[in-house]
Amino acid sequence: MFDARVEKLAQVLVQYSVSIRPNDKVYLQGSSLAEPLLKALLIEVLRAGGHPFVRAQLPGTEEIFYRYASDDQLQHVAPATRLLYETYDAMITVWSAANTKELTNVAPQKLVLAQRSSREIFQTFTRRTAAGELRWVGTLFPTSAFAQDAEMGLAEYEDFVYNACLSDSADPVSHWQRLSAWQQTLVDWLKGRETLRVEAPDVDLRMRISGRTFVNCDGKRNMPDGEIFTGPVEDSVEGHVRFSYPTVYQGRRLDGVHVWFKNGKVVKATADKGEDFLQRTLDVDEGARYVGEFAIGTNKGITRATGTTLFDEKIRGSFHMALGAGMPETGSRNESAIHWDMVCDLMQGGRIWVDDELIYENGDFVMGG
Repeated sequence: MFDARVEKLAQVLVQYSVSIRPNDKVYLQGSSLAEPLLKALLIEVLRAGGHPFVRAQLPGTEEIFYRYASDDQLQHVAPATRLLYETYDAMITVWSAANTKELTNVAPQKLVLAQRSSREIFQTFTRRTAAGELRWVGTLFPTSAFAQDAEMGLAEYEDFVYNACLSDSADPVSHWQRLSAWQQTLVDWLKGRETLRVEAPDVDLRMRISGRTFVNCDGKRNMPDGEIFTGPVEDSVEGHVRFSYPTVYQGRRLDGVHVWFKNGKVVKATADKGEDFLQRTLDVDEGARYVGEFAIGTNKGITRATGTTLFDEKIRGSFHMALGAGMPETGSRNESAIHWDMVCDLMQGGRIWVDDELIYENGDFVMGG
C-alpha cells in the first residue's frame, strides 16, 4: 500500500518513539499532504490497541487564518485543543508543507498574538511530557516544498529524509537503540558538571549548567533525532554567537542571526535578513530573550543544512540554542510562548569545554563515549 520506508517509519514511531499500549488515546496530526504516513500510522496505532484520533489539515488553511482572523480570533484556543493536550496519552505530529513560505508576509504582530495565546497550551505540553504523562514525537513527511528549500529533487530529498530517520535500514529500531546507548554515556559523564564554554569562528559563549540535566534525544521526541541537550542556568549565559545556518521560524527565514548575551539575557540581536521579525519575536514576552536550551547535534546521516530545523539541529558537528521556553526535565525554569532553535557549525575550529576540560573539537567528542 505504501512505500516500504513509510511503513517502517510508522512502525518506529508507534512501537519505539511513543510505545503505544492498548487503550492509549493517541492524537495523530498533520497535513493531508502527509496522507500516506498518516494512514500508515493509523494502521500501526490500531494494531497496537490504541484509540486514534486523526486531525488532517488542508494545505493553505494557516495562511487563510492569519489573513482573515481578528485579534480576538487570533487569541482563541479551541476547547477541543485544550482537552487533547490535557488528557491524551500520546501524540504524533507530522509536518508537511505545500509552501514553506506561506506565512512570510503575515504581519508580525498577528503571529505574536497567536504565540502569546498558545503559551498556556505549551506549558501544559512541556509539563506533561516532562512528567511522562504525555508521550510525543514529531516527524516530517517529504514534500516538494521541503525539497526545494533543501535544493534537492523530491526523490533525492526522500532518500535524505528516510536515511536520516534510518527507516531505509533493515532494523531501524536497533540502530536507534545503539545511538541511545552511546549518547547515554555522554549524558552520564556530564552529570554534576558546573560550567560550559563554546568557542568557534564568531562564537564565544559561557554558561553555567550546575543543577541541570542533559537529555538523551534518541528518537523518542523527534524523528530523526540525534542530540543531547540541557537548559542552562537562566541568568548565566554570557558572550555572543553568530549562527552560521539560516533559521526558520513561523514560516520566516532569517539569515546571519547574531545575538549578544549579558546575565543570560539577549541585550543585542541583529540579522542579515529578517531583523524586524527577530526583534518583534524577542519581545513576545520576558522569557523570549533567555536561553531555554543548549544542544549538541550527533546524527551522522545529516551533514548539511536543508532549511528545516528538525534536521538542521541534528547535524553532526553542530550545536544549537533555543531562545524561549526550556524543557522542565532539564531543570530549566525559563517560560515563554516561543521556543526558537538556531544552529551553528562547529566543524571549522569549534571547541566545547566543560569545567575547563576540552570535551569536543571539530565535530567530535574527545571524552567519554
